[in-house]
Amino acid sequence: MYVYDEHDRQIAAERVAQFRDQTERALAGELREDEFLPLRLQNGLYVQRLAPMLRIAVPYGMLRSAQLRRLARITRDYDKGYAHFTTRQNVQLNWPAIEDVPDILAELAEVEMHANQTSGNCIRNTTTDQFSGVQADEITDPRPYCEIIRQWSTFHPEFAFLPRKFKVAVNASEHTDRAAIQVHDIGLQMVRNEQGELGFRVHVGGGLGRTPMVGPVIREFLPEHDLLTYLEAVLRVYNRYGRRDNKFKARIKILVKALTPEGFAAKVEDEWSHIKDSPTRLTDEAINRFKGYFTEPDYQQVPDVTETLATQRFENREFDQWIAHNVDAHKKPGYAIVTLTMKKTGTPPGDVSDRQLEQIADLADQYSFGEVRVTHQQNVVLADVRKDQLFELWQSITPMGFATANLNTLTDVICCPGGDYCALANAKSIPVAEAIQRQFDDMDYLYDIGNIDLNISGCMNACGHHHVGNIGVLGVDKKGEEFYQISLGGSSHHDAAIGKILGPSFARDDMPEVIQKIINVYVDHRTEEEPFLDTYRRIGIEPFKERVYA
Repeated sequence: MYVYDEHDRQIAAERVAQFRDQTERALAGELREDEFLPLRLQNGLYVQRLAPMLRIAVPYGMLRSAQLRRLARITRDYDKGYAHFTTRQNVQLNWPAIEDVPDILAELAEVEMHANQTSGNCIRNTTTDQFSGVQADEITDPRPYCEIIRQWSTFHPEFAFLPRKFKVAVNASEHTDRAAIQVHDIGLQMVRNEQGELGFRVHVGGGLGRTPMVGPVIREFLPEHDLLTYLEAVLRVYNRYGRRDNKFKARIKILVKALTPEGFAAKVEDEWSHIKDSPTRLTDEAINRFKGYFTEPDYQQVPDVTETLATQRFENREFDQWIAHNVDAHKKPGYAIVTLTMKKTGTPPGDVSDRQLEQIADLADQYSFGEVRVTHQQNVVLADVRKDQLFELWQSITPMGFATANLNTLTDVICCPGGDYCALANAKSIPVAEAIQRQFDDMDYLYDIGNIDLNISGCMNACGHHHVGNIGVLGVDKKGEEFYQISLGGSSHHDAAIGKILGPSFARDDMPEVIQKIINVYVDHRTEEEPFLDTYRRIGIEPFKERVYA
């Protein structure tokens, strides 16, 4: 993974010193709140319902064990002993004191971490597939290109104050999109053209929130050398024409819809024609330099343990289910990709204690070359586990609470912190997630109904990505009471779609039974091996409405 050079270290140190001075002046009353607001936001500091919240950047989701241990210490010394993994592969602290944030940032800088541009109207953390670099079906490793975008976009003076926040995601898998690129402001799918040349299919104008949209393709093939100049053209068009008079219409998706994808693409192409051969254009030398940051670890020749694993799975059903659901194929013979699930019932999805952070760091050192990846689904990946160590690893993580074999099932819930923490939320998310998990606590039943994406958001800002859940849940306010609206048919994958609202909202206590009725309709109508989304698309929303509102 990328390691800071002297320039990175200098920039990080200067940023910490700058924000320390700004914070001290704000606390002394020398900066008004409206003056301090944009400064603290671009350093990842929010003021939430009960306390400040600090969002820490985890570029393309990668963390070293030393960084995990520092995060553990920070949560213990400056917070309440736990942190939260977000859908943007970042880490959030929910209870830091404002006066401590400069010290936290200084501690982060010592292990090559920061909170730059994790908020504010700027280009946020660039995300990608958590299996990048180790899956067999990817076009190429997308992480070097994510790092290129990160360095280009960090403190870019032209894009520091965009009309609204801006998010970029990159995907390189041919068959799966775990990065949800089509619901990003810019989504980049790595492809090869008929000549075998590497490049990107460019989606622009996706996003969730009040006006959810799937991003249309504005360029089928962009050569890899033109990545930054084309992104710059997109951002310039957005900066020039994006709405600044109304924050609800300021996202680029509104501009793309207003101009039409064809009209927007034409403006980008015109802008690009003036800058495509500028010094920002990538060279082979630059691309290869970034690729050099992501070299393969020291993979070993692993003995064939096929028969041993088969015996272990036969003798231990829980291990067998864990292998089936939480372990994925690796591009290297003898290795596997393991996902640690952070969704044990009774634990808020994505939450992790200081002790668990240290345990994950130990696991990374022992089993995965000292690295982990945070996922878009709020779980954690050990990307390089030897197959002959899988049973030992499973035995180790079971008492830690990381071995729940529910990955991609109904109880692997994506969930924002909701009204328990967020000042914007209309309703709580965490209790609803837990109630649904308790309703569906029979693992055999979960496996029978198959993979289902259930996403929960506490408000229309959609931090839980409810619009693209196969089943989406949105917290709404009805005269001071918390209610929950359900949508069906969403997807964040290659077949991206925005879910349709089922009908009137429900009280919190009704939610487990409502979800049960939805699942019952699916079970009654599915054909053999037909997943939930396919059944929904075949029979439509009416049978679900009839059952739920009967």
